[in-house]
Amino acid sequence: MQPLIIVPAGRVIAGLPTLGVGDAFAVQRVEQLPAMETLDPERPTVVLIDVALAERSGGVAALGALAPFVAFIGLGEAGERDPSPVMQSVALTSWLPADATPSLGRTALQGALRHAGALIEAYRAAQLEQSSAFDLRELSRVGAALSTERDLITLLEMILWQALRLSSSDAGSLYLTERDASGTPATLRFKLSQNITLPELPFTEFTIPIDHASLAGYVASTGDPLMISDVYLLPEHVPYRQNRSFDEKFGYRTRSMLVLPMRTHKDETIGVLQLINRKRDPEVALTSLEVVDQQVLPFDQRSADLVAALAAQAAVAIENSQLYEDIERLFEGFVTAAVTAIEARDPTTSGHSARVATLTTNLAEAVDHAGEGPYRGLTFTREQIREIRYAGLLHDFGKVGVREQVLVKQKKLYPGDLTLLRHRFHGLLQQADLEYERERAEHLLEHGASDYGSFAARLDQVRRARRDQLSKWLDAIIRANEPTILPEGSFEELQEIGQQTYIDFDGEVRPLLTDEELKFLMITKGNLDPRERREIESHVTHTYRFLEQIPWTRELKGIPQIAFGHHEKLNGTGYPRGVTEREIPVQTRMMTIADIYDALTATDRPYKRAVPAERALDILTAESKQGLVDAHLLTTFIQAQVFTKVHHVEAPRRRSTGSRPAIR
Repeated sequence: MQPLIIVPAGRVIAGLPTLGVGDAFAVQRVEQLPAMETLDPERPTVVLIDVALAERSGGVAALGALAPFVAFIGLGEAGERDPSPVMQSVALTSWLPADATPSLGRTALQGALRHAGALIEAYRAAQLEQSSAFDLRELSRVGAALSTERDLITLLEMILWQALRLSSSDAGSLYLTERDASGTPATLRFKLSQNITLPELPFTEFTIPIDHASLAGYVASTGDPLMISDVYLLPEHVPYRQNRSFDEKFGYRTRSMLVLPMRTHKDETIGVLQLINRKRDPEVALTSLEVVDQQVLPFDQRSADLVAALAAQAAVAIENSQLYEDIERLFEGFVTAAVTAIEARDPTTSGHSARVATLTTNLAEAVDHAGEGPYRGLTFTREQIREIRYAGLLHDFGKVGVREQVLVKQKKLYPGDLTLLRHRFHGLLQQADLEYERERAEHLLEHGASDYGSFAARLDQVRRARRDQLSKWLDAIIRANEPTILPEGSFEELQEIGQQTYIDFDGEVRPLLTDEELKFLMITKGNLDPRERREIESHVTHTYRFLEQIPWTRELKGIPQIAFGHHEKLNGTGYPRGVTEREIPVQTRMMTIADIYDALTATDRPYKRAVPAERALDILTAESKQGLVDAHLLTTFIQAQVFTKVHHVEAPRRRSTGSRPAIR
């Protein structure tokens, strides 16, 4: 670039008689020095300064501001061999009195130009240092962002966008390596594309082989980067070629390209980053060939180094993300297996855990968007929603520690006990028939046919009355054996039956109903006696102890505590700990509502009929008014129609005649 010499207007400089003659220098005569921001820091600039120009330009302070960008030659009067005090304050490279010789003038100008060149180098070094520091900060910032992102697609979008930004590229693509059945890298999957000029491009995934035919395939195969000035002008000897179908279809012009492998710490290529058309101005869209000619630059080493550093970070982030996905799939498999184990013990509750998880996560999302009362403004992260879902899926896992006969109990009496009771009544019916036959035979033996008709009629009436009474009592027992969702029944009829006795085949007098049978039949709610209920309730503690043994990640460490309290009540009447509102996490309160709703409405419970959704919500509302469940969360549950997010499917019934009630 032609050096610039700035000279005071009207000043004749004897030491530089040919100044301004020829094309060696550009000379600018000024009344006042230009402002610093108007100077080109990359252009060698020399200022010939005298006292008058210095004073007109703002004095020593103004000259000091220009000193990092220009070289000063001081101009004095004839015979003035040393600078004046004012000029001594300026960083002069040399001093020329008015009567200086041309030889001295040339020497002074050469020295000033060398100093100006040195200033340019210093400026460039400072800019490079500043740019490098900025690049380092950006790479550190990007690296930190990449290390925290777990979602693969979001991660890939972040990687590609940062690569475009750091290299001032117009477009780019990202490919991920796919392996064959033997584990050998075989294809590249086109996962993502971004184009500043054509932001609305349709996107479809596809695969290309890892070979030398394509640019991305070549880089994945060899591990060597490619930096190409114009992909339309590739040398004949290279094996790869650019596919121009995209350019032809969308009217785009691909010119400069940078293709880099993303390699893991094991030196394996996990993907390929392909950048297109580095631009002078990152914001300009390449709308025509003329704009392409003006804007598109070859990729330089600095941009290649920056993107290579990003690609290295990206490879680690992608590998971590894929590993995290593998771990999540493994954990999903574990959770699925655990839920399957629960439901295998009692198929009648099949789907309950999944429905509770769905209802709870949907309620959490509804609260996140429009919470009610104290939950207004409460938000849940994606990780917290996942934590809630897993807690919902595993909340009943502790049922594996409950005896199966209790777990699958359908009625108040166990099936075997009811069968025994039926046999007892059947035996009494037979006994009534035998008594009838015995008395009839005795009458015939003693009295013959005399008065037999009227006697037989009276016997038959007694027998019928006995049979009717036994049938009535058995029907009452069968009805009492049915569990109820809500407390009901006074059991006077059962108490009356319990006072009856019969004589067994050994002649022993026995009660028609044993104390144990009567105890179970007089259960006022559900089908479990206190001991059985405690055993069923112990599943919560079993669940907590089991979940506590798992080394959860930081994001999932709340699962045991969330699941532990799903049968607790806000007023302290729940189980197993009887804790109150302050000790029950909001996630658990949501799960409680979901668990109760599903237990009430499930059609797969053989021990009860399904309650309609409206009735279930009424029951929940009543419980909220009693201080049992959270009223604000229930309001959101109802207003957001969360309960519509699950649909019950009729499940296969066990053959057994017995079972259990809604244990809530």
